[in-house]
Amino acid sequence: MKEIRFIILLILGSLTSSQAQELDVNLQLRPRFEYRNGYKTLLPEGQKGTSQISQRSRLNINFKQDDLIVKLTFQNTRTWGDVPTTAIADKNGVAVFEAWAQYNFTEKWSARMGRQVLSYDNQRILGEMDWAQQAQSHDALTITYQTEKQKLDFGGAYNSTAENTVQTPYTVANYKAMQYAWYHNQFSSDLGLSFLLLNTGYEYANADAKLLVDYKQTFGPYLTYKTSKIDSNFWVYGQTGKSTDLQVSAWNAAANFNYNITESFKAGLGYEILSGKASNDGSTVIKSFNPIFGTNHGFNGYMDYFYVGNHINNVGLQDAFLKLNYNINKWQFALMPHVFLAAADVVTPANEKLDSYLGTEIDASFGYNFKKDITVTGGYSQMFGSKTMEFIKNGDASHTNNWAWLMISVNPRIFSWKK
Repeated sequence: MKEIRFIILLILGSLTSSQAQELDVNLQLRPRFEYRNGYKTLLPEGQKGTSQISQRSRLNINFKQDDLIVKLTFQNTRTWGDVPTTAIADKNGVAVFEAWAQYNFTEKWSARMGRQVLSYDNQRILGEMDWAQQAQSHDALTITYQTEKQKLDFGGAYNSTAENTVQTPYTVANYKAMQYAWYHNQFSSDLGLSFLLLNTGYEYANADAKLLVDYKQTFGPYLTYKTSKIDSNFWVYGQTGKSTDLQVSAWNAAANFNYNITESFKAGLGYEILSGKASNDGSTVIKSFNPIFGTNHGFNGYMDYFYVGNHINNVGLQDAFLKLNYNINKWQFALMPHVFLAAADVVTPANEKLDSYLGTEIDASFGYNFKKDITVTGGYSQMFGSKTMEFIKNGDASHTNNWAWLMISVNPRIFSWKK
């Protein structure tokens, strides 16, 4: 606490310029209870579910002086009880989630450098991953060109393990280098179109122990159409290039249509397919699509059976779902059933082709705006897995596989100053 107070006083002490300045400091405290009984995968036979409480604690400092904008975010993520009550140090410590400076050269051109969130469109490929207590940010440089209806971002990153003096293997579970470009055009108040091109390079050692970097490209359009009644989107992404000397050929497509039946009630339908590779396919080509840096918890069911640290380089996925949302006063309710199928053949070692149906998941959630800076959210989900899901996940589909959660988010502004 003394360190935080010192930082704020240091910033205040620097506010002596005659230039226009703004300072905003806010906190976020976000504890979340979870009951996991078949979360992410079918509960193995003979095993029991578990419960825990995790928490994110953040301090956000935002400063603006004329054309200069700076943001600094400290955060600590913890599981309640991961250190004893008499601990002299925290298990995870305090991390820097964001630390960037942006300079606006003109009304249209700006540049941002440092640790930052890269989030675009519906966050399917590049997102903040805000559900995860640690979330996701990148060490990158981003240049932006923006007009009233158009925006172009292009940027990149180059990563190392430390300030080395000789070539050293990059052992962090991350890309070695990354470049991207994102363009958006808002043709009208109803119609918008974006296009993303992402180039990610991962380092590996070949048979001669030589360090190499292979690049994989992810690219495609994202289309939105919104009116007072309709909220719809459509996207198609392809993946090509190489990964650890293997050719990549994969794709992803989806369509979502939502309709406001009343001011309080919205209904929607959606379908997504992510390409996969048949389990008896002997080729070396990577045919399974990878959402890479997407906020994957928001897709394919809240129980995170797919693409949240799992199901990579597998048989792919088809997800057909229904969305029902109802809002009244300070309450929000949602019900979302999913039907999951494999996108490629599932074949056993005995050469038996299994049914493509993986299972059905029911997601129910609610939100309540308790106070201005306090919200309460929670939910319950249940997975009804199939024999094919058992084969893929190595669990017990006959077991009751469910998940429940309750989260309180407290977001007070503790200081605001402007001159």
